[in-house]
Amino acid sequence: MNSLNALRLTSSPLSDNSPRMIRELQQNNCLQGKAGLARFSFRNLVSAARLVILCAFLAPLLCMGADWPQWRGPNRDGISQETGWLTDWPAAGPKRIWEGKVGVGYSSFAVSGNRVITMGNVNDTDRVVCFDAATGRELWKHEYACEAKDPNGFHGTRSTPTIEADRVYTLSRHGHMFCLDAGNGTVRWSLNLVKDLGGREPTQDNGNQGWGYSGSALIEKNWVLVEAGGTEGASVVALDKLTGKVVWKHGNDGAGYSSLVAFDYMGERLLAQFAAGHLVLRRMKDGSEVMRQPWKTSYAVNAATPIVADDHIFIASGYGSGCGLYRITPSGFQEVWRNKDMKNHVNSCVLVNGFLYGFDESELKCLDWKTGEAKWASRAYGKGSLMSAAGKLLVYSPSGRLGLVEATPEGFKESAGFQVLQGRNAWAHPVLAHGRIFVRGLDEVVAFDVTR
Repeated sequence: MNSLNALRLTSSPLSDNSPRMIRELQQNNCLQGKAGLARFSFRNLVSAARLVILCAFLAPLLCMGADWPQWRGPNRDGISQETGWLTDWPAAGPKRIWEGKVGVGYSSFAVSGNRVITMGNVNDTDRVVCFDAATGRELWKHEYACEAKDPNGFHGTRSTPTIEADRVYTLSRHGHMFCLDAGNGTVRWSLNLVKDLGGREPTQDNGNQGWGYSGSALIEKNWVLVEAGGTEGASVVALDKLTGKVVWKHGNDGAGYSSLVAFDYMGERLLAQFAAGHLVLRRMKDGSEVMRQPWKTSYAVNAATPIVADDHIFIASGYGSGCGLYRITPSGFQEVWRNKDMKNHVNSCVLVNGFLYGFDESELKCLDWKTGEAKWASRAYGKGSLMSAAGKLLVYSPSGRLGLVEATPEGFKESAGFQVLQGRNAWAHPVLAHGRIFVRGLDEVVAFDVTR
């Protein structure tokens, strides 16, 4: 393609609003031969220089990076607004820029600017580690004693850090909650959900010990909220985010393994709690209950984060329970559909252009949001995890395979895939932020560059 044709393609959408310089170039064919060069005036040169400077300024905006400050991203829906990132991967995957060790766990990543923060456990000591996102250099580390042992063999941390402004909020499997300085990791305040708030760790439906606190802290204006699971008025707790002082406590539901989600309904701010045996909607202002829907899962494992869209809410769980879409009405939940085609065991779905994508136990599957009809299924990624950006699904298998799958109901279409790590039960979902992809195994962290 010659320079003139390139200019035509670049400027055609601008029509009459195109810079005069470009229109003159198109009309006069001034880049073609010596005659054209002779007609290229000083004014054209100045305009061209200005255009080059403008393009240099705008180029970074064409690849829009975005923070991923908490569990499932800015809106807790597993979707990134990042654009312009590299999706045409070589067979060995995009450029691997760094690797690190963090300790055993299932925590995903929180990313803000040049900081990426996650958690792990080494020798019964929890570690909150902040890495430089570009180089992997450890910027700071906060440690505290916390038993990692799990009665079912799934040792280590669960929840994902939450970053807001200059603070980081973390929660251990045994209820240690910290507000840390995002710059250096020093403790701003701390408490324990059980000892200080009357919470109760998740338990199985037979009363046996569960898998530990797994929900991630939710920021709402001046508050930070957590599911404490207390059966005496401390199911959900709102704290002053700067001091840790209790603002309100409410409810008697045992804790599930999901994370709280905030949303607006009919002019009121609500939060969704996927507790041990129910989906519960509460008023944000005081935690009082609005409505509930029974949802029993074996071992009380309600782990997936609810998805709210307009006045509808979707929930799913494993162990044969399935999924359901409910309409929120002034008189309570109204079932739209319910089936067993999406049994989220440990990870949540994403909603993209009217279709749900997620893991039905060990099958990656697509469901119609409105009807629940299954569109396709694939076992290529086992009982994995995913997020979405720019019409793609970033999918990660528990054995360490990372891939790109088209977010389309037309069928399973993998455009790239490669092995990142060797292992099993790598259930932390991948994160795309600022042109980098972060994934982890049980104790390893790997970063890739996907800038163009």
